[in-house]
Amino acid sequence: MARQVLRKIDRRLLPLLFITCMLNFMDKTILSVASVFGLQHDTGLKGQEYSWVSSIFYFGYFVWAYPTTFLISRLPVAKYLTANTVFWGLVVALTGACTNYGGLLTMRFLLGVAEATILPALMFIMSTWYTRDEIPTRIGICLSGNSVGGLAAGLLGFAIGQIRDSIAPWRWMFILLGLCTFLWAFVLLWLLPDSISSAKFLTVEERQHAGDRVVAAGTGRTEKTSWHWDQTWECLIDPKTWFILGLQILTQIPNGGTQNFAHLVITSFGFTDLQSTLINIPYSLICGGVIMGTGYLASRHRNINCLLLIAVVLPCVVGSAIIYARERTSKGAQLFGYFLLSTGPATMPLVLSLVQVNYRGVTKKMTATALCFLMYCAGNIIGPQLFRTSEAPTYHTAFGGIIICYSLVAAISMGLISYLRRVNARRVREQRPREAVAQNGTHIVNEDELIWFQDYEDTTDWKTPGFGYRY
Repeated sequence: MARQVLRKIDRRLLPLLFITCMLNFMDKTILSVASVFGLQHDTGLKGQEYSWVSSIFYFGYFVWAYPTTFLISRLPVAKYLTANTVFWGLVVALTGACTNYGGLLTMRFLLGVAEATILPALMFIMSTWYTRDEIPTRIGICLSGNSVGGLAAGLLGFAIGQIRDSIAPWRWMFILLGLCTFLWAFVLLWLLPDSISSAKFLTVEERQHAGDRVVAAGTGRTEKTSWHWDQTWECLIDPKTWFILGLQILTQIPNGGTQNFAHLVITSFGFTDLQSTLINIPYSLICGGVIMGTGYLASRHRNINCLLLIAVVLPCVVGSAIIYARERTSKGAQLFGYFLLSTGPATMPLVLSLVQVNYRGVTKKMTATALCFLMYCAGNIIGPQLFRTSEAPTYHTAFGGIIICYSLVAAISMGLISYLRRVNARRVREQRPREAVAQNGTHIVNEDELIWFQDYEDTTDWKTPGFGYRY
């Protein structure tokens, strides 16, 4: 029964969430492709204005990140995500009509508002349907859609970049992507269920089992819950929250810069505009492979998440150092350094997995998720500002900053490992471990876990006996 239910859930949810993530990344990063196909010239951007067009997206995201997490937990999540996707598609399409700096700022701000719902909704859906052991792999699969989106954006840019008509290629990019996103909203409305109890692709017995397996594995119940402000406070005073937020902002500062300036950096190596779109294809493939691989490993081995974070940032430190010293390196070495940066985006799924497997209680988990996305915004606002137009094409400040940020990520990861080990040891001393007790042969997912009455309640990890933290 467990295998059958999990297969059905995967077949229904993963393709929907993967494609949503793919479109999310394409719509967000097509600006980088458009920047080398006339966008800056046609809209009259000067100086740091392109950097602000990149950053303003995250101001919109920042404004809406916390309110949307509240709505996600209170409204039917599938219908809310559908309505948001309609708005998101329209904003992308209308960006193609912008003629000046003010228009771009407005549309990019609104795009940030629209996309602020996507990843928090995905995290909520993951915690609703999957166990703690299953979540890292599924997050890795879904967020690898970002890399496929980067690959698709590159191919789209290469194809559209060769169009010669009265409409500039960069405008076609936004129009076509906006239309695809708008139409995708109706697929979500048709196929994505709001909750386990309303999932028509499962039988009544399968729905009961799907709910029990998640509760038994420590994720907790997400249906028919209310917002508890005491859980919000508990999240804020929980030390692990601040470790995770530190990891999030330090990984997103490099991401914000390289994501929006990728094509400009590649052309600074001596490649043409069209070549820059093709070079990002292998970059995206490497990135997607690393995201899926680390997600798989994090699910198979419960306590290597932070070690994986260290492993994926080390190549980025080396790559940034090579580009930082570009005056003394060859064109091939610079390109090699750029490809080493491709492991960096794998940090975000790993950080989000730490939230999903280490928090319990809907309000506490959604608060931690919201705070993570606020740090995501802050990092991505700061990142593009490190790329100073006056320093082009070397961007020494940016790549020096990337080296520092990723080095700090490695240090904080070791600190989080040490802290959670001490907390687990203390909880073992203070609380009686759970006994493996089967109930009717259906309620136990792992032999070392059983359902207690608290598991059906909306309680936090601090108040759940036997809840162990993973690092």
